[in-house]
Amino acid sequence: MEPTHIVIRTEDNRIFYDMPELSPCNGCGACCRTMRVSFYQGELDSLPGGFVPTHLTTQVSPFIACMKGTEKGGQPCIALQPDLRCAIYSQRPSTCREFPAYLEDGSPNPRCQELRARLGLNAPPPG
Repeated sequence: MEPTHIVIRTEDNRIFYDMPELSPCNGCGACCRTMRVSFYQGELDSLPGGFVPTHLTTQVSPFIACMKGTEKGGQPCIALQPDLRCAIYSQRPSTCREFPAYLEDGSPNPRCQELRARLGLNAPPPG
C-alpha cells in the first residue's frame, strides 16, 4: 500500500512531509487556495541557502515573506497550477512542507478537513 505521506526529519528535528505520486492532496489544493503561506525570509532564494523563488513572494514584515496571492488568505497561491499541483514543489516554503494531510496516527488532519469542507471537497480517506 502506498504511504499517505512521507515523513522527513531534519537535522534540527523539524518534520517535513512529502507526498507520494498518489496522494489525496492531488486535485485538492485546499490549503494552497485558502491559507496565507507565510514563512521566514531566510528561505528566499535571494538569500544564502534560500530556495523559495523570491519573485513569487511578497514581503510581509522585515523577517516574514509570503507567497503572492495568499497575502490576505482566501486566494490561491501563485504557485498553484490549474491541475492543483505546486509549480515549485521542490522549492516550496517550510509552511507547505510542514502541513500534514494526515496526523501521526494516520487520521486526517482536522485543519485539512476544515479547509476541504470550506471548498466543498470530501475529506481525505483514512491513512
